[in-house]
Amino acid sequence: MPTDALTGLVNRSAFHARLEAALADWKQDTSGPAVLMVDLDRFKAVNDSLGHPAGDALLRIAAKRLRAAVRGTDVAARLGGDEFAVLLAAPVAPEVAAMVAERLVDLLARPYLVQGQAANVGASVGLAFAEPDCTTVDALIGRADMALYQAKGNGRGRVGLFSPTLQQRADLRRQTEQDLRAALSLGQLELFYQPQYDLKIGQLSGFEALLRWRHPLRGLVPPADFIPLAEEIRLISTLGEWVLRTACAEAARWPGTMTVAVNVAAQQFECGRLVSIVEAALEGAGLPGPRLELEITESALLKDPRGIVTAQLTTLKAMGVLISLDDFGTGYSSLSQLRSFPFDRLKIDRSFVNDDAVVRAIAAMGSSMGIRTTAEGVETAAQLNSLRREGCDEVQGYLLGRPLPASAIPQTIARLVVGAPLLQETP
Repeated sequence: MPTDALTGLVNRSAFHARLEAALADWKQDTSGPAVLMVDLDRFKAVNDSLGHPAGDALLRIAAKRLRAAVRGTDVAARLGGDEFAVLLAAPVAPEVAAMVAERLVDLLARPYLVQGQAANVGASVGLAFAEPDCTTVDALIGRADMALYQAKGNGRGRVGLFSPTLQQRADLRRQTEQDLRAALSLGQLELFYQPQYDLKIGQLSGFEALLRWRHPLRGLVPPADFIPLAEEIRLISTLGEWVLRTACAEAARWPGTMTVAVNVAAQQFECGRLVSIVEAALEGAGLPGPRLELEITESALLKDPRGIVTAQLTTLKAMGVLISLDDFGTGYSSLSQLRSFPFDRLKIDRSFVNDDAVVRAIAAMGSSMGIRTTAEGVETAAQLNSLRREGCDEVQGYLLGRPLPASAIPQTIARLVVGAPLLQETP
């Protein structure tokens, strides 16, 4: 039987052959075979810190532990990299399979001694059983993979068990991905705009552009349901380019110096074309650079060891474009990021709106560095009054206005920018 040269376990092709034979021999009036998909957690860190020879040594030890945890009739395999699989031969009771899976998590998480150095990794395991509606190699492995994905999503170092709910989620995700890829060309995407107010003068100062997807069957899909997926399938740069062009074109019709803020994902910096994309959007709309504000999160800077992001931001700032740091205070390196680039604005995360001491500290720091501060998620008059007293420059939130479609912006501007200041302090 073909084996993996590094670990001596059966290899991928041999595992598939054994699983196919087990499914063919299975009498469906008895409990069927089960598959465990096993993935080592934090293995890349071992390769990076101790080197690939140490990583290979760890894989060999992991393989021995894997082999020791299963029965003689079972099949342990290395599929490649740090991925392993186990075929539990039929008949296998569900409680036995679960016990084996838990034992693997425990064994593979114990410390390793490789080339005289200690290494620690963990393991996530996905478990699936053959069923009358799941009798092929691809189907059973696919279910075990879904369970593994669930285990990793729940925090790693645990067992995930396949259930019909996982299948439904996978089907929905696959359909959502297909629909999202077509949404742009079908004209299903649109921008809503949330008002932003200057507390110093009590007037409307601009809007933040927020992407919405109007699905023909599901209606208005919340951003949380498709933005992470767009990032995962690397579609976010395409969507982001459309957002920039559309936001600039619509903002060009607004009066005066009113700004439009656009969120930029970390992936949009990777190709090195963000500057030219912004240039084209501004030029195509006839919008001056200072009326566009780009919001980035700390993750973009944290993933910038070669300075590619900072270089592009520096060029954009030289064009007059405003740069803000979004969700300030939620990361681990906010203060260091402020020293790495001269931001124009800090967006105070909504989780701090009720914490006067935090708002006061951020507002004071921003003021001392010449950086404006905007508080998000303002929902009550008490919050608004407090933010004003603590020195915050700008606010946005449901109290001041919900996101509006582009068609409603002209009337909103006409209603809000004329007359006395809007945001007087209330008792």
